Amino acid sequence: MSEITVGVLGEDQWREYREIRLAALRDSPGAFGSTYSAEVDLDEEQWRASMVRAHRLIAQRDGTATGVVSVGPSADEENSADLFGLWVPPQVRNTGIAWRLVEAAVETTIKEGWTHLYYWVGSQNGRAIAFATNFGFRVTSNRRSSRVPSEEFGDEDIAMVLPTPASGRYLQNPTGPRLASKPGPR
Repeated sequence: MSEITVGVLGEDQWREYREIRLAALRDSPGAFGSTYSAEVDLDEEQWRASMVRAHRLIAQRDGTATGVVSVGPSADEENSADLFGLWVPPQVRNTGIAWRLVEAAVETTIKEGWTHLYYWVGSQNGRAIAFATNFGFRVTSNRRSSRVPSEEFGDEDIAMVLPTPASGRYLQNPTGPRLASKPGPR
């Protein structure tokens, strides 16, 4: 098996981000709070602006982009971050790529000094909820209407949260997160 690497993209790498973001929107149109048709015609300036609003992380295997996730300041919680846009192509799911992407997002959250990492998930997206729970995220009572309701994932999102060392509660979480020293499911 080839090594999975994850890197943070810079503003000048907007084309690489655009390509994988559009692939994600085509594959899972109800999962990302947007649609392919809403983003396919965005111009370079709009894509560059999206690159500076959040950290865009790309996973690669053998030089090929194999997944994406974003992490940026939370609009809802002070000194916290949101994890969003997590996607891995169907042909490479269950290979540890999503796990590595979330590990890198947690590392980015810690470097930024944010106290918590929030992951908003469709209330009916059992796969995402199970993945996040296995990683160490915990379901909260926070709910919101989905930006793009779908039959598959529901019309409501739930917030899952993972404390970081800056929260003072990080070490009290006995099950997670499982960072680089503990590989995820294969």
